[in-house]
Amino acid sequence: MNSANETVVRSSGNDRVLVIMAKAPRPGEVKTRLTPSLSPGAVTELYRCLLDDTLALARSLKLKLSDVEVAMMCPDSDVNELAQLAGAQLANNEASIVAQKGEGLAAGLTSVFAHFAPDRQKDAHQRRIIAFNSDSPHLPRSVLEDAFETLTAHDVVVGPTHDGGYYLVGAKAFHPTLFASDGMGTSSALERLLSRARALELSVGFAASFYDIDVVDDLTRLAEELRLAPARAPRTAAWLKEWELVAGHSRTSSRTGTGELE
Repeated sequence: MNSANETVVRSSGNDRVLVIMAKAPRPGEVKTRLTPSLSPGAVTELYRCLLDDTLALARSLKLKLSDVEVAMMCPDSDVNELAQLAGAQLANNEASIVAQKGEGLAAGLTSVFAHFAPDRQKDAHQRRIIAFNSDSPHLPRSVLEDAFETLTAHDVVVGPTHDGGYYLVGAKAFHPTLFASDGMGTSSALERLLSRARALELSVGFAASFYDIDVVDDLTRLAEELRLAPARAPRTAAWLKEWELVAGHSRTSSRTGTGELE
């Protein structure tokens, strides 16, 4: 088994870095809030589609803006599995995979900026670094472009979600205390992040508010959007189309009494 260091592609010195916060798609370890309504296997396959389309979104930005580096940050135990899933992109130097230090999302975000931000004592070059969720294939590419532009005038950029969290965060330097595990993944996550930014006297700009995929209502909303524009996230759109067909058949069977108990 290769070590994480063997899988990592080192930073290229590009002015902008776009990092996907990823996990290996394993049952019971991804999108767990969906499991009351979907089987662990179905959730895992959905996450695989979300991640694949999110990576395609990031790569499309790299193709448009030549100074963008694309990477995935993940737990150390997930590096080799994600490397297999993204093999073609890694082989073509279209993306890299970096193992985070520590456990949990706060540690992962801290690792993003520790790894990609230049050491200001050794390198005067300033990079704009943005990390965003792996369940964001429906995010318009223009939102990512605007977030990078916002970073030219602010120390930090944040993309709020409608439930009090955030789907995107960016900075130009490493701030070791900016992220903390308290409140991470809760309705107070954004508020606590902004409080820490104020304590560090960092200026904050905002990307457009958006939604991520946490519960079935989010899936329904995403299915409605991708039904009109499936090319935005083709793998996810295909999975959701099948999911809607199965769900519709189940509802019809239950009304007519022809359904079978499993």
